[in-house]
Amino acid sequence: MSFQALGLSAELIRAVTEEGYSKPTPIQEQAIPVILAGSDVMALAKTGTGKTAGFTLPLLHRLNQAALNDKFGRLARVLILTPTRELAIQIMESFAAYGRHIPLKRSVIFGGVSQHPQVMALQQGSDIIVATPGRLLDLMNQGFVDLKSIQIFV
Repeated sequence: MSFQALGLSAELIRAVTEEGYSKPTPIQEQAIPVILAGSDVMALAKTGTGKTAGFTLPLLHRLNQAALNDKFGRLARVLILTPTRELAIQIMESFAAYGRHIPLKRSVIFGGVSQHPQVMALQQGSDIIVATPGRLLDLMNQGFVDLKSIQIFV
């Protein structure tokens, strides 16, 4: 099976090809069509099997397709909660790599660093927020994060 056969957009196929991938992994073959259809997914796979691409690719596709009809503007539509800053950074890097040809804004928020750059990014608008729980709660309590427009939670 190919990435094209999964129904991903040309922009995503181009980015995946530029990343050096020619065919999806088993977890991607199983998860991508289900997520594209808008269904919930719970999956388990070993490290290095492509789980992150398995959810970032269909989410980018769905967000890009919905951009023309977006009533929320630049309010966040996707929230990805992750336990560590390292994983948050890794997930954001995947969104940046696969979404390089799609005009979506992304923000990553985590503790242990100054919140100022993260607040500035949020104030400029983000379609996707990747966050650790502590910093997310902190910024919500300060009024910098509003989750009323979240449509997808990972």
